[in-house]
Amino acid sequence: MRTLNCSICHRRDFLRTALVGSAVLFTVPGAFAEALMPTVKQTEGPFYPDHLPLDTDNDLLIVNSSITPAIGEITHLTGVVMDLNGQPVRNALVEIWSADNTGIYLHSRADHPEQRDKNFQSYGRFLTGAKGEYYFRTIKPGKYPGRTRHIHFAISLNGKRVLTTQCYPQGEADQATDIVIKNIKDPLALKTVIVPFSPLEGSKIGELAARFDIVLGLTHDEGGH
Repeated sequence: MRTLNCSICHRRDFLRTALVGSAVLFTVPGAFAEALMPTVKQTEGPFYPDHLPLDTDNDLLIVNSSITPAIGEITHLTGVVMDLNGQPVRNALVEIWSADNTGIYLHSRADHPEQRDKNFQSYGRFLTGAKGEYYFRTIKPGKYPGRTRHIHFAISLNGKRVLTTQCYPQGEADQATDIVIKNIKDPLALKTVIVPFSPLEGSKIGELAARFDIVLGLTHDEGGH
């Protein structure tokens, strides 16, 4: 299990106005009579970056000061990290990583690394706020043999990894044969990792919006709120 020094994490406030007026609101369900179903755990996979990019913020479309954006369907990926009672978890480190538009990862053992989109950051991280919220600007990832489109997630608290999972765009036909999804036997558990990637209201360039709420298998006390 990886440990991370959160003091090195930084976050960039950008594009906040792009979400104003959209359906993306950082709210949590609040207290529930019954506990929520925790987000299903999944494999980290072989392509967690073996060398992190120099830029690790939450805008994966722009690397450092480059003016050339990544290729792909721009996706505003948001959500709330919460405990089993629906209470937000603040100061949770959310990491994401995914393949580029053509299905190539930022990894030394990835297939055809020389063809990877060098303008795609491939990895980002964000520290949740008081409402447990996180936000990334990324792309809808490409596919490679044996896998459907997916974005890897890792959640850490106090430097300790507490959840590793994957997020899948709803409606992909090849999810039925995906080698990782097939390991999820419970239909309700499957619903915790499949979310709509919908057209962003008001966007003139075909941007998408996806909300992936994450429920940790922790109670209020264990979450260290």
